[in-house]
Amino acid sequence: MTAGELLRLRRFSTPTVFNGWEQVSRIDRRTVVNKQDVRDFMPQFGAMAGYAVTLEVQPSNPDHLRNTPDAPQRYREYLESMPGPKIVVIKDADSPNVIGTYFGEVNASLHRALGCVGLITDGGVRDVNEMASIGFKALAARLCVGHAYAWPVRWGHEVEVFGLKIASGQLVHADQHGFMIIPEEDQKKVFDATLFMDGNECTSVIEATQILAGRSMSETRAALVEAERRFGAAALETFGKKGEWSA
Repeated sequence: MTAGELLRLRRFSTPTVFNGWEQVSRIDRRTVVNKQDVRDFMPQFGAMAGYAVTLEVQPSNPDHLRNTPDAPQRYREYLESMPGPKIVVIKDADSPNVIGTYFGEVNASLHRALGCVGLITDGGVRDVNEMASIGFKALAARLCVGHAYAWPVRWGHEVEVFGLKIASGQLVHADQHGFMIIPEEDQKKVFDATLFMDGNECTSVIEATQILAGRSMSETRAALVEAERRFGAAALETFGKKGEWSA
């Protein structure tokens, strides 16, 4: 997807994108989203969308600094080579313990300069006010005071964060609800599907709940049944699937 297409996609929340994606995908809908709780420290930014760049750190281990002093430069060269916009996906080898963090104001600024729009980590982050001031979004397990011995250990490999495996180059969409990957085979169709399903909800099941004044409960239930039928029929006609509100 182009940068412009990703800008359009990030105007939708991640749950809304998921609703569109599942209509055009054959992939098990349970396998593309985070399974564990994650915190968005910049919910005011809305969603972010970009291509994953994976990194592993182990802040508890000082040996990495001594054994691989050139690791930061080699990691940055790899980061620079990846297509953008980019989202850094960081596996903290100490997780669920958080000893220190690789990401604060300086690394956020550096990664922003190298085409990154944000990060996802099962470790910690710090300097979140400073990150926000440069428009860098962070989803993490928690806040953290220090950096300990944070250092790039591995990069470009598949990592698992919050119960979801992510590889470098995969398209990620994330907001305060969590995050999902959008498989390459579905990317050309996902925006139009998201746009359609969002509108489909508005003109059926959501619309049916808005005009409640003067209705009895039985009339409201009947209106919802009819709205769900229309929602499912529209989705079925367009995608061959009925969608969320129809069995």
